[in-house]
Amino acid sequence: MKSLFRIVAIFLIAQLLSCKIDPLLPSSDGHSHQHVDLNIPAGLPPMQIPAENPLSVEGIALGRKLFYDNILSANNTMNCGSCHQLRNYTIDSNLALSTGIDGIKGTRNSMPLFNIGYSKKFFWDGGAADLESQVLGPIVNPVELHETMANVVSKLQNHPEYPTLFQKAFGTDIITSKLIFYAIAQFERTLISANSKFDKWKRGELSLTAQEQRGLAVYTDDNKGDCTHCHSFGSTFTDFEFRNTGLDSTPVDLGRYLITLNPLDEGKFKTPTLRNIAMTGPYMHDGRFTTLRQCLEHYNKNFRYTKNLAPELKVAVKNRMTEDDIDDLIAFLNTLTDTDFINNKNFDKPE
Repeated sequence: MKSLFRIVAIFLIAQLLSCKIDPLLPSSDGHSHQHVDLNIPAGLPPMQIPAENPLSVEGIALGRKLFYDNILSANNTMNCGSCHQLRNYTIDSNLALSTGIDGIKGTRNSMPLFNIGYSKKFFWDGGAADLESQVLGPIVNPVELHETMANVVSKLQNHPEYPTLFQKAFGTDIITSKLIFYAIAQFERTLISANSKFDKWKRGELSLTAQEQRGLAVYTDDNKGDCTHCHSFGSTFTDFEFRNTGLDSTPVDLGRYLITLNPLDEGKFKTPTLRNIAMTGPYMHDGRFTTLRQCLEHYNKNFRYTKNLAPELKVAVKNRMTEDDIDDLIAFLNTLTDTDFINNKNFDKPE
């Protein structure tokens, strides 16, 4: 969902076949649940799972149910999946800005959630330090779900099913904010996307077309696309850092500065992954670009020389890519689309 006031305190089991399910094992508090080890696809690095919140069949199932439950919103009309729609690659129906329960639009574009378990900091401005604390923001944000955690806990505690589900997942039927965050974070860590044409090419299963090969060359050429410094080639296709990419001479949204209060962070936003990029427009933190070509033209010639412009753009030569280069680059970026991800029923709303 879109974020406004992000300063607020801050595959379900990836297709069963993509996870290893251990036998019933006792947890530290004595209850038994099925531990899950993610079998990470070859195209991605190992994922660091926090020791205090290991994955379990029961925890993931609970997190999935919560993710799609309107009970998280103040008027019981919206949920996490309302603005992170699976069929739209976990973004909001190609909208620049989402609308919350009170009919108010946010100020930032919804970020995709696939491979979110690899992220270092969360939201466009890095306002949440980990995946668990990230869950809080959309729930309490006044232009998103506009609820309080006290109300959410109360509604869940008095629900006919949830106390039992928390007992199965965490060994207690006493529901807390912490356990809500833990469950949703467990589910979100299973949202893995790594079966695009690019991944199949890397595995030697198919070939890229001549144009896609040219686009790959543009992508990695420091004098052309120069994409690899920010969107690391392969794997996550991002370094998860924050940059001012010269969108505005004077930033309208101060971005990372709102979190750090460091003037050097004015207008800096998180570098998003390029996986599934052809399917996750509009682009930039405010969704200002509707097409990939507009986005690439910005980096090719339209960026502004702001006082804290990203170092990569400070040394970039404008108009370094031809129209043919951009065509080829778009062809390559299209190879990063993973259609299997949106058809994974384990990521969808539970029946």
